[in-house]
Amino acid sequence: MPRTLAPGQRAELYVCDVLTGDLSLRLSSDTLLFEAPNWTPDGGSLVVNGDGRLFRLGVTSGELEAIPMPGVDPINNDHVISPDGLTAYVSSDDGHIYAVPMDGQGGVRRITTDKGAGFRHYLHGASPDGSTLAYVGMEILTADSVRTNVFLIDVETQAERQLTDDDHPDDGAEFSPDGSWVYFNSERASTEPGHAQLFRVPADGGEPEQLTFDERVNWFPHPDPDGRRIAYVSFPPGTLGHPADLEVIVRVLEDDGTVRDLTALFGGQGTMNVPSWSPDGRRLAFVAYPLG
Repeated sequence: MPRTLAPGQRAELYVCDVLTGDLSLRLSSDTLLFEAPNWTPDGGSLVVNGDGRLFRLGVTSGELEAIPMPGVDPINNDHVISPDGLTAYVSSDDGHIYAVPMDGQGGVRRITTDKGAGFRHYLHGASPDGSTLAYVGMEILTADSVRTNVFLIDVETQAERQLTDDDHPDDGAEFSPDGSWVYFNSERASTEPGHAQLFRVPADGGEPEQLTFDERVNWFPHPDPDGRRIAYVSFPPGTLGHPADLEVIVRVLEDDGTVRDLTALFGGQGTMNVPSWSPDGRRLAFVAYPLG
């Protein structure tokens, strides 16, 4: 079921200048819980999900406009825009990934293949040339046990490659701007449940490399278009998973290894799950969910 706002809660979409820290409130709603903004490649629009649907919104003006998805079950907050801006790739509640025309013309196409009722695909990134999607595959083992790993799938041929193959919880797989790396968050270096940090693995396969080393729980690495910075959502120490309605920090990891806080907000799940950089790498979009 799509998430909904609690009584007295709002969803607020912000655009933030990563150099100055200046915040601009673009949209506020006390009726629709929208999530996970993408930026279109032309820099003119933001794309969010809400109530199981996909919406487009002008960066500076205009209202939410629904993007038609005929035949697709309600979607979650895992969606990305193709590099040419013509297609939105979405994760549906049926566990599959679909290609949706951004102009609403033409048919919707399923990208992923059947791997059994206990396997679900959670999309997070598209390669710079648009040929490949990065997703996290979740294999449901028992009622209280799952196994997650990082996969790549060819958009046209549906050929797949598995980049990780272990029992460590992984999520948020996303390509570097040159396509040579896949960034993700994982608990593979943790001795405590839930203590995710940021990693990257060669897109051609290899050993993961750890990028953050702190007491907080770090999720959803988003490399900027120049490959100089990685934005991510940092949860409080001891957080299990990536829940909603917590005080979190949007942080930036610089290419010299330093970390700086961009802003603190009340959010978490839905704040910045997917690629959220403007095409010029100057701004980030994210969502807060203040109460009261």
